[in-house]
Amino acid sequence: MNTPELCFGNVQHSRLRPARNSFNYGVYFLRLPLRSMQEVPLKTGLLSHNRFNLLSFHGKDHGDGVSAPLLWIEKLLKSEGIHDADGEIWLQTFPRVLGYVFNPVSFWFCHTQGGALRAVLCEVSNTFGERHCYLLDKSTAINNSDELVARKVFHVSPFCEVTGSYRFQFKRTQQPDGSERTLARIDHHDASGPLLLTNISGVAHELSDRIIAQALLRYPFMTFAVIARIHWQALKLFFKRVPFFSKPAEPLKESSK
Repeated sequence: MNTPELCFGNVQHSRLRPARNSFNYGVYFLRLPLRSMQEVPLKTGLLSHNRFNLLSFHGKDHGDGVSAPLLWIEKLLKSEGIHDADGEIWLQTFPRVLGYVFNPVSFWFCHTQGGALRAVLCEVSNTFGERHCYLLDKSTAINNSDELVARKVFHVSPFCEVTGSYRFQFKRTQQPDGSERTLARIDHHDASGPLLLTNISGVAHELSDRIIAQALLRYPFMTFAVIARIHWQALKLFFKRVPFFSKPAEPLKESSK
């Protein structure tokens, strides 16, 4: 039986052109085993499921906003012809803090019963209140590597055109103390090559009130800071005269897997 986790880590982001801009922020995030949580619900005093608390996880913040997350992802996988992701499904996401959250990207790691990673769903949100999902089928990895690719079809930043592709890599490594470190890398390439290099990494701890208290003390208003930092970085790009691109009237259609 898998147990929910809270990870302490960092978000790193580097723009390479036409003006360089980088940042590295400390964060924490949840990793929730959705199948295991069907049998053993969250049991913490400081974090609640579908109700207000200091930290909380709400199913309506993900998927279609209506269905239970596990039911929604199972239906989506089957509709895309992925029938063997019948093991654990881990949702990696920011929690609500005092009822507020903005998740630039959440990851659904879908495994086989044998524990192998079968597919990853990247759930991307923009500041216009829109959400788009990129489904990454592990069977389509480039040259049998661990790199997965999806064409960019969703408007996220007004300082990037909706063109090019994303290149994804996901890694889990054991630390000397027995803990696990997770890394999710998303690089945006356009016709001229790499444009944005982004990753979120963290060391996992079993979820407990003690760990939650540490997170709240270290980053007391983290999710409020996420949206504030997005606008701060946008202001920096504006003053660096990075070209501005309006939101397309119609979204692009994603090519089939």
